[in-house]
Amino acid sequence: MKLLFDHNLSPRLVVSLAELFPDSNHVFQLELDRVEDRQIWEYAKANDFIIVTRDSDYNELQILLGFPPKLVWIRRGNCSTNEIENILKTHYPDIQELTNIESLGLLALY
Repeated sequence: MKLLFDHNLSPRLVVSLAELFPDSNHVFQLELDRVEDRQIWEYAKANDFIIVTRDSDYNELQILLGFPPKLVWIRRGNCSTNEIENILKTHYPDIQELTNIESLGLLALY
């Protein structure tokens, strides 16, 4: 399970979640932080990433284009990076299920 963290999430998540989600990355580290969402979408699809975002634009892309890539959409309001980390750790089994079930494309976390 490789996660690709969107620009609206901290790059620190790559390191803090490396034990659970090895080979994950952040758009900033890949120099994708200033490109259109569609380019990030295509990169994630080509490289088997699950996009993790707080942005509804990816949900709209998934409605138009289908999946892969799959999405983890964090729907909680303003919260810290530590809270995001805890949300992802707590929902690790749900993210595994998202990965394993072909008919699922989106996991919304609150």
